[in-house]
Formats: sequence, C-alpha cells, structure tokens
Amino acid sequence: AESVNDVATVQQALLKNVDEADAALLAQGRLSKDLQNDLMRVRMVPFNNVAERLYRVVRQTAKELGKRANLDIKGTQTEIDRSVLERMTGPFEHLLRNAIAHGLEEPQARVAAGKQEIGQIGLSARQEGNEFVLVFEDDGRGLDIARIRAKAVTNGLMQEGDQLTDQQIAEFIFASGFSTAAEISEVSGRGVGMDVVRAEVAALGGRVEIAFTPGQGSRFAIYLPLTLAVTQVVLIRAGTRVYAVPSAMVEQVRQIKAGELDQACAAGKVEWMGREYPLHFLPRLLGDTAHSPEAQRFTPVLLLRSGTLRAAIYADEMLGNQEVVVKNIGPQLARVAGIAGATVLGTGQIVLILNPVPLASAQMAVSMAAQAAAPVTAPLVPAQQGDAHLAGSAQPLAEQRGAAVSSQPVAVQTAAVPLARAQPSVMVVDDSLTVRKITSRLLTRENYQVLTARDGVDAIEQLQELHPDVMLVDVEMPRMDGFDLTRNVRADARLKDIPIIMITSRAADKHRNYAMEIGVNVFLGKPYQEEELLGHIDYLVKNRVDQARTD
Repeated sequence: AESVNDVATVQQALLKNVDEADAALLAQGRLSKDLQNDLMRVRMVPFNNVAERLYRVVRQTAKELGKRANLDIKGTQTEIDRSVLERMTGPFEHLLRNAIAHGLEEPQARVAAGKQEIGQIGLSARQEGNEFVLVFEDDGRGLDIARIRAKAVTNGLMQEGDQLTDQQIAEFIFASGFSTAAEISEVSGRGVGMDVVRAEVAALGGRVEIAFTPGQGSRFAIYLPLTLAVTQVVLIRAGTRVYAVPSAMVEQVRQIKAGELDQACAAGKVEWMGREYPLHFLPRLLGDTAHSPEAQRFTPVLLLRSGTLRAAIYADEMLGNQEVVVKNIGPQLARVAGIAGATVLGTGQIVLILNPVPLASAQMAVSMAAQAAAPVTAPLVPAQQGDAHLAGSAQPLAEQRGAAVSSQPVAVQTAAVPLARAQPSVMVVDDSLTVRKITSRLLTRENYQVLTARDGVDAIEQLQELHPDVMLVDVEMPRMDGFDLTRNVRADARLKDIPIIMITSRAADKHRNYAMEIGVNVFLGKPYQEEELLGHIDYLVKNRVDQARTD
C-alpha cells in the first residue's frame, strides 16, 4: 500500500509538471505569434507609397502620345509587403502605359464614340484574405481581338482554322515577344511587357485575370500574396517526402475512391464544377519515376489554379493546412520552374514550396511536341479539342504551338499519365497487430504496397474499393475467419481471381485439404520462412501479370 501511494504521489507530481510545461508552451506560442505579427507590420507599407510615381507615369505617357487621361487610385492605404511592392512597381507602370497606348482612343475618336474627351483609368487596391488585389480598369476600346488573332497566326501561336474563344485569344498578349503595335516606340511595340508582367506575378505566387468589353474598356486584376515572409500552405506527402503547395492556389481538395482515380488517370483529367483539370501524379512532375502511388481506399486530389491555368495533382497523403515562414532558396534553385520557395517545419524538416501548375503545363507541352513529331497511332481529335484539356487557357496553347507548330490533328495523350497503382499490392488479414506489423515491414522492404485488415469483415469492406494482387489470410479471426473470407472472395466475380496465401498455426492435413478445396492457392504453417513466403508472392504476382498480358 505504501509503494502504491508513493507511485501515486510521483504520478501527481509528474502530471503537475506536465500541466505547467503545457501552460509555458502556450504562453511562448502566444508571445511568438505577437512578435511575428509585429515583425510583419514592420514589413508592410501602404500602397500610397507608389501613388505619385504612377500619377507621373500616366502624365508623361499621355503627353508623349497626345492623349488625355485621368488616373483615379482607390484603396491607397491598403498595406502590402515592401518587397512585393518594390518588385511589382515596374509591371504596374507597364500596365498603365499599355492602358494609354493600346486602350484609350484618340480624343477625336472618343468624342465621336460618345465618350468624354479625357480617358478614365481606375486603379483600386484591396485586401482579400491573404491576398492583395490590384485592379486596373480603363474606358477605352478594349482588346482588339481581330488584331491579336492575326498577330498570333503570324507568330505561329495558333492556326487560322483553330476555333478559340475571345478569352482564349486574349491570353496571347502574355506570350513572349507578342505585340500588336504598328510601330516600335519607347512606350509600346518593343515585344516585351505583358509576358514580363505575368512572369513577375507568377514568380511571387500570384495570378493575372483579364476581362474586357469591345468598345467599352478592359480590366486587369492582379492577385498577389500579402507578404512573402509568411504564407498559408497545404502539406502533402508523396512517399517519404513532404511538399507544400500555397493555399491560395488550391481551389478544392477531393478524396477520390480507387476506382474513380483509375478512371480519371485513364482519361487524364478530373472534372469539377464544369471545368477540366489535367491530372498528374506529383512525383512524376518532379522527375521521380521510381515512386508509385500507394494503394488506398481514398486518395487526396488537389485542384489547383494559377492565373487561367488549371491542373490536378494527387499524392499519397494530405497532411493539412499550415502557416509557414518562407525561406530564401538561394541562386541554385531560384530559376528552377515550379519551386516557389522553401520552409522549415517545426520538426526541422526542410520542405519545398511548389507551384505544380507550370510543371504540368510544361509536361503537357513536351508530350504534345513529342506526339507531333511521332507517327499518329491513336484515335485523333481536333487540335483545339486536345488543347481543351488545359481548361480553356490559351497560354499553354501558345507554348505547345511554339514547341511544335502544326495544323494537323494530334493524338490524345494518355500514355504519360501514370497508372493509379504500379507496384504490386498485398493485403495482410490477421487479427494480431504484431503479425500485421512484422509482415508489413517485410513486404515494404521488398517494394510491395501493403494493405492491412483486422479480420475478414474488415477485409471485405476494403475489398469493395480495392483490388490487391495477393492476399495473406489467417484462419482464426473474430467476426469472420479465414475460411469464410476465402469463400466470400471466391464467390465474388470481381474478386475471385485474387491469389490467396493462407498462413495459420493449424497445419493439420484436414485444414490444409479443406483450404485447398475452397480455393486457397498456397497453405503455410506458422512460423513461416520469409524467403519461402516471398517466393510464393513473387510467383503469384508474376503469374497474374502474365495472364493479364495473355488476355
């Protein structure tokens, strides 16, 4: 009794120390958060800091071109990260010059069109969540779609017969070296500008959206991260590696069943809210061809958007949303496409912050170029239908045309899309947690994907969604034993061909004979030899593959 009382006293003292440590950690966390917010406020500056500079650009440009323009800036007190504002001041100025040079008409033309002689340019800044939004608007002529289309055909960005929407054609203004100016001047026609604007915005993890009405004006909306120091990311795991994707890019996260994922991989896309997202396995975009997706009932799929580009990526696990401090990745990785930065997690693990959308677009452009160069051996679709896999974006279309200009139809790309499951999968059904863990480690070392079930009922539930290549089954289990499980599997037309290896301590001849009668492929007694088990699994997997090829 005295010993028990002493242990209880020690336990109470330990619990008190744990509570005090928890309280200290909470206080430290609050203090760290306050310091972080104070440091962020030091980095933030009002947009009004560049207002005078923008007014001067409008005055000078209008004077050079003989036009009259009035700039109205709203939301000047909206705060933005100092480094973001410094990097984007040049692109802001270029958008204003473009609005005057290409958007606003001559004073006589404006009067003839029933407009005021002085053109109006509006610039409004506001904060939306963790994003800084800047909208440029003018009441000019809007985008000249006919001229943009003609210039795109001349530059080989599209073909004369391509059927594209006005919005898709408008995206060509972001192509490198694209200009519709009749003559070169200091203001326009130099072939650089809008491509640099989009490149700078994308480098900061933002996006640009266009809206226009012919004869009434254009609207450019730029979405930028509020700060480059701290950002919200979605952590995802592929194999043993963890990556981060900016939350601002994620439109939706879906948990897709195995069968639905197989169909999506075969189609090469995922559909959501009437939009198509080209589907990619994240390690493949990063050049990792060795890792294959894990077999699981539900696979997380992230639907991403960057500007007008869209893509869907899937990985092995989604770890959740987290606020991280963005670190400088250095000159070695600064120019690598798809890497937006890096961060260090609380565990000390270094995680890359990715932008998978340009990687997906680049991969599709390479695939299209390879198909254009290779003989067509697959069913053909019109070029514009194949390009529709990029969700209505004209920028990837320009990239693809630039890589291989062709008016011929192209083959549907499905070979580059990875299968949902490439590694052989083995389901271990045993009521012993120890046996499941030991067997799982053994099979994982041999490069098998492992599924585990506590008993026959659990296995049947998982088999509704999964289709393993081999099953390892114990006999004595609660709710449903190995014999009943085997009979259920053999009675199901979809599952009856799965090889079953029964491993049990009941090694008598009557149990062995009964197991063979109900359809067990291999019967092993406990304890089993690892080499023998692996040999049986390897033989059954290869036999299934050979049968599939024969069929």
